[in-house]
Amino acid sequence: MENFERKRHSRRDVVRRLRSVLSVHSVAGQVLALQLALVVLLVVAAGVALALQAQQASLQEAEQRSSVAAAAFAHAPGTAAAMQSADPTARLQTRAEDARREAGLDYLVAFSPSGVRWTHPNPQLIGKHVPDDYGPALAGRTVTSTSSSAFGRAVDTTVPVKNAGGRLVGLVAAGIKVQRTNEWALQRLPLLIGSAAGALVVGVGGMALVGRRLRRQTHGLDPAEMARMYDHHDAVLHAVREGVLIVGGDGRLVLANDEARRLLDLPDDAEHHRVTELGLEPGMAALLASGRAATDEVHPAGERLLAVNIRPTAPYGGLPGTAVTLRDTTELQALTGKAEVAQRRLKLLYDAGMRIGSTLDVSRTAQELAAVAVPRFADVVSVELLEPVLRGDEPTGGHAPMRRLAVRGVPEDSAVYRVGEQIRFVPGSPITAGIADARPVVVPDLRAEHEWRAQDPVDTQRILDNGIRSLIAVPLRARGVVLGLANFWRSTTSEVFGEEDLSFAEELAARAAVSIDNARRYTREHATTITLQRSLLPRALPEQSSLEVAHRYRPAQAGVGGDWFDLIPLPGARVALIVGDVVGHGLHAAATMGRLRTAVLNFSTLDLPPDELLGHLDELVSHIDTDEARTGGTGAGEDGGDPAVGTTADAAPETAPDTAPASDASLVGNSGAGITGATCLYAIYDPVDGRVTLARAGHPGPALVLPDGTVSFPEVPVSPPLGLGGGMPVETLELPLPEGSRLVLYTDGLIEGRDRDIDTGLELLRSTLTGAPDSSPEETCTAVLAAMLPEHPGDDIALLVARTKLLDRDRIAEWEVPSDPAAVGPVRSACMRTLETWGLADIGFTTELILSELITNAIRYGAQPIRVRLLHDRALICEVSDGTSASPHLRRATTTDEGGRGLFLVAQFAQRWGTRYTPGGKVIWTEQTLDGMRPPGGPEDGGVDRLLDQWDEAAP
Repeated sequence: MENFERKRHSRRDVVRRLRSVLSVHSVAGQVLALQLALVVLLVVAAGVALALQAQQASLQEAEQRSSVAAAAFAHAPGTAAAMQSADPTARLQTRAEDARREAGLDYLVAFSPSGVRWTHPNPQLIGKHVPDDYGPALAGRTVTSTSSSAFGRAVDTTVPVKNAGGRLVGLVAAGIKVQRTNEWALQRLPLLIGSAAGALVVGVGGMALVGRRLRRQTHGLDPAEMARMYDHHDAVLHAVREGVLIVGGDGRLVLANDEARRLLDLPDDAEHHRVTELGLEPGMAALLASGRAATDEVHPAGERLLAVNIRPTAPYGGLPGTAVTLRDTTELQALTGKAEVAQRRLKLLYDAGMRIGSTLDVSRTAQELAAVAVPRFADVVSVELLEPVLRGDEPTGGHAPMRRLAVRGVPEDSAVYRVGEQIRFVPGSPITAGIADARPVVVPDLRAEHEWRAQDPVDTQRILDNGIRSLIAVPLRARGVVLGLANFWRSTTSEVFGEEDLSFAEELAARAAVSIDNARRYTREHATTITLQRSLLPRALPEQSSLEVAHRYRPAQAGVGGDWFDLIPLPGARVALIVGDVVGHGLHAAATMGRLRTAVLNFSTLDLPPDELLGHLDELVSHIDTDEARTGGTGAGEDGGDPAVGTTADAAPETAPDTAPASDASLVGNSGAGITGATCLYAIYDPVDGRVTLARAGHPGPALVLPDGTVSFPEVPVSPPLGLGGGMPVETLELPLPEGSRLVLYTDGLIEGRDRDIDTGLELLRSTLTGAPDSSPEETCTAVLAAMLPEHPGDDIALLVARTKLLDRDRIAEWEVPSDPAAVGPVRSACMRTLETWGLADIGFTTELILSELITNAIRYGAQPIRVRLLHDRALICEVSDGTSASPHLRRATTTDEGGRGLFLVAQFAQRWGTRYTPGGKVIWTEQTLDGMRPPGGPEDGGVDRLLDQWDEAAP
């Protein structure tokens, strides 16, 4: 029972709603009735149009079918031949009937040019004349028409048939009765009627939905009620004391109340015009036309300041557009102006603290000060610094010249002095007095400041011509010393500077002065570090003929580091190649690098093999680390440095201005950190046998490029870094090198970094070296750095490339010496003959004397095998080797000694001499120059006589 009642009430609701929709008293009912009538009319018209279209389509289909069938039969193979035969009917009748049935035609007739039928569906009509006029077809044209036939009215197509010579031999006519086309149209009529009925149902349903929606939107109101509501809303719209605008989606003004017209001073016919055409302020017009949402945005409108709120109308059921409300906030803006100015300046001071001093570069800091102040405080800012500040020195006072480092706000050509030019202020001018007293100067009107204009009338007039009217000049002062001057300028479009502006400019300049002073001190310390490092690195490699060498050094972004390279000529025309790396940057790393380089040079004078030299160097580093650990060292900042120098530093001079700053420790480093972490690669190349001996302590191995372009990385046994070896022996690798091979030595900064691991770096190095097999060492260095140098290197890079040479075999002479004093003479004579062959007979006497002493000592005190070798290189090298390791010592013999004068004699006559130990004994060597230079006391200047005087028994 309850279900029955519920259903009954539901049906009543539906009926009531339908009646309300169909009621013509409401706006919805009126609209629905009108729409329903329009839909019925449109559906009937559409049905009639579709029926006519179907009939027309059937006729077109019949025409196409008859045309295709007639043309196909007329041009079919054998048709023309059959028409020219003796009995065309016998050959064409059957084919014509078959073609007619397949094509669905009512008739397919072939007849002669005279009109006699050869074929016809009714055999009784064969041989009779066709009734129609086929004259156009006889002219060779295909004719399609609707005409009477033996079957009634039909759609007929007549096609001429020509033989191979182009002569007309007959015609073919194909036709379909019009009655059949009407039947085809009737077959489509149910579909047309169904479509029309469906369209009617859909239209009525759609109209019902539209009416329901309209009823819901109008709340069932009749037109009179809606008119009263509109009048009420219109009264409220114009009565409110807030401007209201409705702007369409196309940017045209749709509605404006009286208050909006008053606030914006709109014309009477403003509606339907674009808001950009109403003479509004550009900012206000652009905002209203933009269509974007806005909340309490303040814009000028004449002498008023209006708070603008904009919201889109589409989400609330309206058309695309915006609803705008305007509120006059001129008085409120005047009251809050000072508070906003104070807030903006606090924000500007905060930004200045964050942006000024981001790097420890004097010029960059001056540019940052100018960038912060323009346009938020001044229209133009220029910054000048004293000349000593740019060099890192502290100003000494007086009227020193300044140099302008930054101009912001105007083109450079409109400034008094160009960026980088020197500035001298006229004595007696307000700015000069302000600098002398370290106080700021305010010039409200530059046009009335004659002293300022007198310092440069032409350029100051150009400033005035560019609209600059007001100036604040604030000395940049830090630690009681004036470093420069900051000038803040305003144009005629801005307010003149006042006392509040002066205090703010002083605060801004004070913050910048601290950063500039930090950058100045960094510049001084950085210059000291650079000078130290450059003095410690080799300025030029020594001359030698065993290798063709090129080198490069690139500092790191964080400053100078501890990478170094060296080339040391060794006895016997050999050359030592060294590349090393000290972890870290700054003075400590540079000083440590100098200590290690000096130690390597000293150890090299002992002519030690690579493994022994690195062993001694490892022991030395361990002792240094132990001593510094015992004494505690001095940390950074304990040497009297001021910790206020800053916490950031620029990179080396090659660093881009936008790079991140490095810490001040990059200048000094940790002076108590010792040398732990240093690495070294030491190689000795012998041009006589073309072999190189390598050893390394924690350092990357070299790259080897053979003359055919093959690139390899020899597996040199690696030992721990210097200071961490713990007394472990260092292993070496000995390689034969063909002449023209290139040995590439480098530090780890070349092959690895923050964005590249070591394997990737080695492959990149391999591909770079492979791509230039015939390059010189200089070209190789250039290509390697171009391909592998990072944009902002995090570590310094040392690169050394050496191309090998072999000593000509004609410049090498060797002899075996038996242990017999009588053998000295023959060997000496052979040596003299060799010197004559080499064109060195002028030093033969000195060489003969040296060889006699060395060979005699080897026979007397040494052991077999005894060998003599002469090398003709940049100097004449004499080497005498034997099988003992006893080292001779130079001493001064007394008058009663029978011996001990041999080495003294050798030392006097040779340019250099020394002893080199080998696995089988030792080698005593001497060098004599070939350029005519002789050591003091030589045989040519009476040295022999003075030496022989030491054997004079009459001497006291």
